[in-house]
Order: sequence, then structure tokens, then C-alpha cells
Amino acid sequence: MPGGGILRVSFFLNRLCRYNWCGMVDALLLYNPAAGRFSVRPFLSNVICPLREHGWRLEVAETVNGRHATQLARLAASENLRAVFAIGGDGTIGQVAAGLVGSQTALGVLPAGTSNVWARELGLPAFTWLNLRALEANARRLAQASVYAIDVGLCNDQPFLMWAGVGLDALTVHKLEPRKRFAKYLAVPHYAATTIWSASLWHGLNLRVWANDRCIEGHFLLAVASNIRHYLGGLTQLSPRAYLDDGQMDLWLFSGDDLADAFRHFFALRAGRHLNSEQARCVPFHTVRIESDTAFSIQMDGEPMLGASTADLRVIPKGLRVLLPDEAKYLLCPSQEEGSAKP
Repeated sequence: MPGGGILRVSFFLNRLCRYNWCGMVDALLLYNPAAGRFSVRPFLSNVICPLREHGWRLEVAETVNGRHATQLARLAASENLRAVFAIGGDGTIGQVAAGLVGSQTALGVLPAGTSNVWARELGLPAFTWLNLRALEANARRLAQASVYAIDVGLCNDQPFLMWAGVGLDALTVHKLEPRKRFAKYLAVPHYAATTIWSASLWHGLNLRVWANDRCIEGHFLLAVASNIRHYLGGLTQLSPRAYLDDGQMDLWLFSGDDLADAFRHFFALRAGRHLNSEQARCVPFHTVRIESDTAFSIQMDGEPMLGASTADLRVIPKGLRVLLPDEAKYLLCPSQEEGSAKP
């Protein structure tokens, strides 16, 4: 419903400008009604109340789709709001982050999705049937959190917060997303079955990777650029020594061409053996180009993107401001941990 999305953006902009000029709004609360296994809408007051108790003046908006989330975040940044709080999964968080890159508006993450890998990275509990108070608890933690500037990536000029991948993981994401809500109740077996089925039909890609003035050529099951430590739904630590603000990312290249190789890589990742495997190569980068003679699928932050035969990636150092709880400061370079500010 593109018309509805444009109408909602226009309506929201008019309200936001009017309220912000009067000093009535300093933050936007965005929520994705389709995120997770059940709607967060009945629980919004659990977020709004603690944020307002700590002085945040909120406008609340519901997203229609990913593009709409990015538009609303960009509008909030153009109005110089202090923060955008995003309720949703990893895809929603990445889409909101894309609208805030390069601005002074901070991102606050309130996880309510299916995998919630970014939340796991930050040590935030996910909102589930077994933990209905998680939204309120996370809101209270972020209400007083400090702001830090972290790196973000660009893949073919599109921002990403966590990962950008080509090959098997992108192929799986393209088959999975978007998911109906009933499928999210069986998220882990659904993801596993789809990955195994994709791997059984996938024979890899011949890639040329240009990084650090060198060309790496080979046949790979997948190539994934990572800004964070966790991967595969948070089940593994792909880059256990990654920092969010060191100005670089890791490109992981996994060799192979069949289902057996995919299983070997999975178990190696689970055990941390990929760090010393000859079949897995880590290339730290600031800029990198991935080329193939055939088109490949691309995923960014767990969302399907338009495929291509070339992926140009680069790091935007400290391109995004985020609200980080104290428990997440270990993700920052030790020399940068003191460079915080209140939003």
C-alpha cells in the first residue's frame, strides 16, 4: 500500500513539525506491528510510561513497511529529535538505523522480533511470552543510557548495521522473508529447514574479492561482512573480537560447494573452530568489492535486498549514534568507552 505509506509520512511530518517547533516532542517511538510472534501494540504503554517518567517527550508512530520505517526515522532526524526508539526485530532496527545515519539523532533499540541478534549483542532481553516485562525493563535502561557513535556499513550505497551477505545466507533470507506471523512460532525449525534445503541445492559462487589492494579469488558458499560479533540468529559468534567503533569490519569467506561443507561450517561456527579453519577466511576491511560473473542474492541485516553481480561495501566510521546500556560498553574500543554523552 504505497499510497497509504506516503499519506502516513505526510501526516506524521505535519504533526512532528508542529509539536517539535513548540518544544513538545524530543523523541519518536516507532513500532512494527508485524514484528515477532505477537503484536506489541497492547504493550506500548509499558514503554511509553517509563520513558516519559524519565523526561522523554514522545510521539508514537506505527510503521507500514521497511521503507516507511526508514522514512519516519529520516524525518525525525531532520527535525533534530534526540532519539528514535525502535520496537521490532533486527530488520526493523536496521531499517530505522538507515534513516539515522549521519545525523545527531540516536537510535534506541527495544527488541520485539523473532531472532533479536542486535539485542543479544547489547545484552538486552527480548520481548517474549515468557518475558512480557522485557519492553518495560529495556525502556527503563535506555531512558538513562549514554549515547555513543558506532560504525555502520554501506552495501551498494544502502546502509546496514549488522551484516551484509551474499551466497547461502542471502539465498536463505530471500526464501524466508517476509514471513507470516504463524511461521514465526516455529522460527528456529523453519529457518533450519530452509537453510538445509537451500544448501542442498546450492553449489557456491566463484568470487573475486578486492580488499586492501589485493584480489582474492575462489569458490565460496557465502561471503558475509559483519559489524558485530553474533551471527546465525545469535547462535554463534562470528567475529568475537569485533568492536562497534573501530572503523573497520570483517569480511568472512567460507569455501565449499555442497551441503556437507555447509554442515561443517555450521558446526565449526558453533564451536568457534572457524577462527582457525583453512576453509574460513577473515578479511578486515574499510572498503571491499565482491564480484562474480553471475548475479547473486544479497541480504542486509537479515532482510532480502536486490541482487547484483557486484557488491561494493565500505565502512562509515562512527556514522550512527546509539543509546547503549552499560552492559554493552565492552563492544566499544577500550580507548573510546569514556567518550559518551547524554542524549
